[in-house]
Parts: sequence; structure tokens; C-alpha cells
Amino acid sequence: MNNINSEQYQTGAFALIDSLVRHNVSHIFGYPGGAILPIYDELYKWEKKGLIKHILGRHEQGSAHAADAYARCSGKIGVCFATSGPGATNLVTGIANAQMDSVPMVVITGQVAKPFIGTDAFQEVDIFGITLPIVKHSYVVRDPRDMSKIIAEAFYLAIHGRPGPVLIDVPKDVGLDKFIYKPINPGQINLPGYRPIIQSHNTQLLKTLELIKEARQPLLYIGGGSIIANAHECIIELAETCQIPITTTLMGKGIIDEKHELSLGMLGMHGTAYANFAVSECDLLIALGARFDDRVTGKLDEFACNAQVIHIDIDPAEIGKNRIPQIAIVGDITDCIEELISLIKSQKVFQNTYTYSWKERINKWKQQYPLLVPKHISKVSPQEVLTVLNQYTRQAYYTTDVGQHQMWAAQFLNVLPRHWMSSAGLGTMGYGLPAAIGAQIAFPNDQVICISGDSSFQMNLQELGTIAQYKLPIKILVINNKWQGMVRQWQQAFYGERYSHSNMSLGAPNLVDLANAYGIKGISISKRHEMFNALEEFIMCNEPIILDCQVVEDENCYPMVAPGKSNAQMIGIQKPVRKNIAVKSYNSSN
Repeated sequence: MNNINSEQYQTGAFALIDSLVRHNVSHIFGYPGGAILPIYDELYKWEKKGLIKHILGRHEQGSAHAADAYARCSGKIGVCFATSGPGATNLVTGIANAQMDSVPMVVITGQVAKPFIGTDAFQEVDIFGITLPIVKHSYVVRDPRDMSKIIAEAFYLAIHGRPGPVLIDVPKDVGLDKFIYKPINPGQINLPGYRPIIQSHNTQLLKTLELIKEARQPLLYIGGGSIIANAHECIIELAETCQIPITTTLMGKGIIDEKHELSLGMLGMHGTAYANFAVSECDLLIALGARFDDRVTGKLDEFACNAQVIHIDIDPAEIGKNRIPQIAIVGDITDCIEELISLIKSQKVFQNTYTYSWKERINKWKQQYPLLVPKHISKVSPQEVLTVLNQYTRQAYYTTDVGQHQMWAAQFLNVLPRHWMSSAGLGTMGYGLPAAIGAQIAFPNDQVICISGDSSFQMNLQELGTIAQYKLPIKILVINNKWQGMVRQWQQAFYGERYSHSNMSLGAPNLVDLANAYGIKGISISKRHEMFNALEEFIMCNEPIILDCQVVEDENCYPMVAPGKSNAQMIGIQKPVRKNIAVKSYNSSN
């Protein structure tokens, strides 16, 4: 174990850092302050010995998002630090974001010394109470002798069952107090009251097999839980064995190559037309690690209303929450699907002809309603920029912010498993840039690309300082339409074109000058003929770079399911008046 000598008279801060190292934490994202200084002072010694590394954010929210994305792409637990008071409250959005998207994080906050708790001391806030609804579990360490046990419990809870964030609040004097330290290693902790169900039930799987055999229009509906479970290989095997088409949620992107003949892309509010038609017409819906979110279902009463539903999820609270299934299985998705595949192979009953007519029908929808890339004569199309970019960067790790650019990225980027990091449940503007930091720290030799919008980018642009400090070669593509794009689109469609406070042109920064102020390279384009050379420079750059794409300002994101409508009632699936081309291969000669 690469740690400093333990099992002697040590401080609570020592026990904390030693426990993190024992749990194989290599990176911490954070920002120091008064109440957490004893922990940072101890961290200083461990960093000097090369046992752990701290990444200094420019805002605690950014550090939380960085830890979040680090966890999403690596499968490890993200760790972030913040001090008491405003430091802790600045983490709240990041904690809620992780909770909504089931991201394993351990969040450690400083707190005023125990004698001052409850006295309204300087920078005192009850972060334990504030975050109760948005954490999987939380602790206040009142005795340094409990530190190692609490850290071990927190790491176990964060990753086992349905993942989520765990908060540990550490009073300042607990970090300073000395005691005889006896460390607890991973695997030594026992939580008898916490027993997540991970094994499937053979009887339910046999019933599942019978429904699959009877179905003629089955559909696999894949959510983020399948990514968390690393279930992509067995899900594709199931789909290919039974010839069942696959549609994914925003969180489920990456489960399948979207050029695969069985892939329908994303479904829901801005999903593909053919995915939404398929879910409206299917006779069997197999939901894997999905939660029937309102952005997916549209009008819930009409979502897959002709289908029997099989729902597999590790969280029993999700089963029947929004849609009551005919078959419910609580367990680890990978284990369940692998067992189901074994049953299928043992019975040798499937033929490729079972779903032939269903696939033919879907293929006609694909031909009739493809995703369209507006090809403007002179202006830059956001859809075309992303299409061209992705042809050369599919292996990249992508992060996004929230809004129109996020939906276009979900429609036009084809990504690998765990290479897609986007705020889905909470919809957090400002997530993309710090998330890219977390991904780049996790995979320093891989390409990381942040897709942002001009409004989202300004939410956490101070994290450019972190990128500059650590010389992270992150590529930042800003879809700049000078609006809060999705807000403008809704105001146009549903609020009588009353554009109340959604225009961002006044006071907008020059993004090239902003990049240069941080010592980062910046490029700006506004004409289509500039796009290909700029993208080539952007992709080939080995240092941090911002590409400011000044796109068509009034471009809308389609298809779109209006609130209260069924998925089959989409806006914008007919071809626009201006010339469009379906998604195809591009080169610089276009």
C-alpha cells in the first residue's frame, strides 16, 4: 500500500487522506477554505510524496462537475473537496446533478469546529441538512476515530446498488484532533442493513423469454443504468440474437454504434422520428436501466400504449414508479441479460424472420424521416458542424452543456460506451466545461471535446483557468447563436414569440479574446466555407482550444415532441423549405 506510515498517533485529517489513498483515489477535485485547511495541510504532504493529486477548480460547482464526469467516464468514484458555508453550498448543484444521473461521488466538506456548530459561526451552514434530499447518504464526523470507517462506508454506498453521491462533513477540530489510528481497508467494511438486490430471478427471466418469443414488434429501451452496469456487450448480443431494435435515452447513448442496423438512436422529446414511431407501435417494450422520464415518454398514457412492458433495474423504487410493467426484475442488468441470453441459447428457438416485417417498417421510417442536416449556402449550420466533427473524433470523450446544442449533439454524435457525459436529469447549464476537465484528468492521453452553447458556456467559463493551469488539451466547441437557444425555441413555439430575456447578444464576450486572456488558443468562424479548415485545425490541435461557431441564430432543434403530446405527435419531422441533406459523409471539398 502506497501510503504514509499509519497505525500510530495521527490526526483526523491524516486518517481521511490515508483512507482515500487506500481506496485507490488518485485525484481529488476541490477548492480550499478556512474550515477545511487542516485537511488541505495534510494533503500537501501526500502530494509531495506523489501519492495523490489535487485538481484546483475555480469554483466549487466546477469541481463537483469535474468529479462527476471523472466518475462517469472511468467507472471509478469521483471525489471533491470544499470548505464550509458558501464553499459547501456551491457544491449543491453538482451534488443534485450526480444524484439525478446516478453518479458515484464522495463529497467532503469542511465544517466549523464542533463547539461552534449551531451558533451561526462564520461560514457555518448545515450542509448535512441542506443536501439530505439529494444524496444517497450523508455523515457528520464527530470523532476522528470514526473517520476511516466512515470513508470506507461512503465508498461502498456510493458504488453499490444504484450509484449516487455521499456527503461527509468534517468539523475543523476533527481534522486536527490526534488519536491512535487504525486504518480500515476496502473490503473490511460490513453494512448488514444495506443489501442491494443484484441477482435476477430465474422464474421472471423465463417469463421474459416467453414474451420475447411471442412478440413481433419488440423494442429495447435502454437507459443510463445500462451504461453504469457496463452492459453494452450483452445488450448488443441480446439484440442481435433476437433481432430486436434498440433505442436509447440521453443517458443511454453509447450503448450501441448508432450506425448499427438495429440502432434507432435516441427517443423522446428530441429523439429521432423513427425511434418515437417505433415506441408508439411496439408490442413489447424491454426497458433496461431506464426510468420512464417525462422527456422520454411525452404523454405517459400514450407511451408504448400497445405494448407489454418488461422493466429491469437495480433500483426497486423505479419499478412501477411511472409505468407498471407486466414483468418486473430487480437486479444488475449485466447479470440479468447474460442469464437471459443463456436461456435463449439453451432453447434454440429464435429465427431471424420473427421481426423481419417490423424491421422493414422501421427502415421505411428511417428513409422517410431521417435526421436532416441543413446545408446553408453561406452560414454555419450547428448540425453540419457536429456531423463533420464526429466523423474524425468518434473515439473522443464528449461532454455537453444543456440546451439546443446538447440535443443536436445527442442526435448527430455517434459515441462509444462511457464516452458521453451530459447533464440529463437535472439539465445543468455550465456542466460541460468542468466535466471535460474531469474526463481529461481520467484519460490524459485521449481526446476530450466539450460541446457547449454561448449561454451555457458563460455559466462556468472560469474553469478555463483550471484548463490553463494544468495544460489540459481540451477542445471546446461553442455553438454560438447569441440566444438561450432552447428557451427561444419554446418562446417561439408556445409563448407567442415573446422573447423575454432570452437574447444574449448584448454583453456577450469575444470568445477568442477570452480564450487568449487565459493563454488558450481561440478560433472564430461565421461562414460555412471557413468551417472545414477550422475543424481540421481544431481536431489536430494538441493544446487547449476554443472554436467559436457563430451559427444560424434562429435554427430550431427538431424533431420535437410538444409538452402533453404523445411521441408520435412530433413537430418538425417534415422537411423544411430550405435545401437539406440527410446525414452523410463529408470531406473538405463539400
